[in-house]
Amino acid sequence: MTNHPPPSQLVCDLVRRSDRAALATALPGAAGTGSWPYASLTLVTVDHDLSPILLLSDLADHSKAIASDDRVCLLFDGTAGFDQPLTGPRVSLLGRATPTNDARLRGRYLAHHPDAGMYAGFGDFRFYRVALERAHLVGGFGNIHWLPAADLVPGAQAGALAAFGAAEGDILAHMNADHADAVQLYAQRLLGLAGTGWKMTGIDAEGLDLRFGGQVARLVFEVPLSGPGEARAALVGLVAKAKAA
Repeated sequence: MTNHPPPSQLVCDLVRRSDRAALATALPGAAGTGSWPYASLTLVTVDHDLSPILLLSDLADHSKAIASDDRVCLLFDGTAGFDQPLTGPRVSLLGRATPTNDARLRGRYLAHHPDAGMYAGFGDFRFYRVALERAHLVGGFGNIHWLPAADLVPGAQAGALAAFGAAEGDILAHMNADHADAVQLYAQRLLGLAGTGWKMTGIDAEGLDLRFGGQVARLVFEVPLSGPGEARAALVGLVAKAKAA
């Protein structure tokens, strides 16, 4: 029998590594015809509690659909590189999308998608937060699970999630401005990636996110952090590990 990581961990790993997903909404139909399923590609960032953050134009069909029916589904595809794609992982996150003016969510999204800053301030664009209700994981043949939102990130971690959310912006600014060489070491020595313009775009209890142009990567901590107060020691430790590699 094949041993799999816990389903909740598979979900977290996949969605945190992804910068895009297929967004499905219920597109309003003509009078008397009802709604119609509609899916297309969207850029996405997940918050520390895995709630997806979206940036959509009011002119987009998805925005019109959400205004009528706030239920959405986001499919994250982790099957790239598998000889048999159906043996690879994919996750569908189901929840309700609501417009948000939360500056922290805006900052987290734009850190992961810096090019979106060119149009995020336009009057017809707005951010959405998806309040998760459940997730569907297909981790390969025979590894299929429905998980309630509460199982994805336990409530006991709520304090740590809030603390990371509050501290993240300062950590990213400090690392990218004052320790850019360390960020390059993470990408090149620990992840084996090419390029010299890597930026840190996110940090949470389980790892950190990196970006270089259109390429994204994730570096997972060997031991999850209990709060942002442990971030400095963890980041310094990764530098030492990278230099020894």
